[in-house]
Amino acid sequence: MQENMVWIDDATQKIREKMAWVSDKNKNKVPYTTTADGSYDDRSHNWLNWWTNGFWGGIMWLLYQDTNEQKYADYAQILEDKLEKIVLDFYEVDHDSGFMFHLTAGANYRLTGNKKSRRTNLHAANLLAGRYNPSGAFIRAWNGPSDYEYQPEGMPLERDVRGWAIIDCLMNLAQLYWASMETRDPRFYNIAVNHADMALAHFFHPNGSVKHIVEFDPQTGEMIKNYGGQGYDQGSAWSRGQAWAVYGFTISYIHTNDHKYLDAAKKVANFCISNLRADGLVPLDFKQPAEPAWEDSCGACIMASGLLEIARQVSGDEKEIYENAAVKILKAIYDLRTDFSQECDAIVQNCSAAYHDETGRHITMTYADYFFIEAIQKLKGIGISLW
Repeated sequence: MQENMVWIDDATQKIREKMAWVSDKNKNKVPYTTTADGSYDDRSHNWLNWWTNGFWGGIMWLLYQDTNEQKYADYAQILEDKLEKIVLDFYEVDHDSGFMFHLTAGANYRLTGNKKSRRTNLHAANLLAGRYNPSGAFIRAWNGPSDYEYQPEGMPLERDVRGWAIIDCLMNLAQLYWASMETRDPRFYNIAVNHADMALAHFFHPNGSVKHIVEFDPQTGEMIKNYGGQGYDQGSAWSRGQAWAVYGFTISYIHTNDHKYLDAAKKVANFCISNLRADGLVPLDFKQPAEPAWEDSCGACIMASGLLEIARQVSGDEKEIYENAAVKILKAIYDLRTDFSQECDAIVQNCSAAYHDETGRHITMTYADYFFIEAIQKLKGIGISLW
């Protein structure tokens, strides 16, 4: 790793310099992506329940740990105060409560001892636990129209997602593990491990990659089918989904010390490493056609941070394999897909929401910056894990 430290030091300094002014400029926003002029959008009003809205707060807490500058804690608090409306109006909360509140209120409590933030994160954890379906042992992913308004018995559901579980939710289990430790109540822990075990049983392809969406019968728990979701097609390997699995299974290992989760994380990680492009950039889907060569830099950053988390749990040659793969990805992002100028508020470029989303390919995403900064800080040994 020693020969790699120079660029990592440079990246750390560039992150500090860019985020110093980007944070000031956007302190009252809830940003997701940048607009045509390079400025962040603001989801404070019409999109306050958007699942990525906690990552701006997470970035602020990463920067606070790095610099100890109070302004970052203050800006994170502004965002947390905005999001409180969502956790109180539980119609707006889905399985992404971990992304939204564990990185904001949860981080606030762990880093500052803020008791109100503790209550907010515990409230969100209870809402997440309430989405658990014992039939099938899964946490339901998304809401449908019937969750918001009365729907008479017998009327067909417009969007029936009652039995849907998605790979992303492995990350949100961190909130349940924390709630279990914080309250000494095993309910949260048991729900988290049951969902992780369900993912072990139903989300893997034979080649070691994972599915995005699996549907169960919400009454009986019987698995019905799986969907290609945001990837190229059913049976393909959406790269960000692989990254959620690499990182998410590792989180379950860290909180349970059960090696089956670490083995699962390694299984997906090995698939990803064996399918990496020579230049270190990550395709939107590992099984997509050669052309067009869509990328997902966001999935790449999540994957790199997850690989570094695996490397922390192992030793020797195995540690070197996962660490080197993470560094290869991060170095490619740093050299080829970052913008540290004042022309764009975001750092990481060429992020993609979904393979078939024509307006959501090669854009910027706040959470790409979160995971890029998090991964660089891991290489530097800065701060505690927010997961």
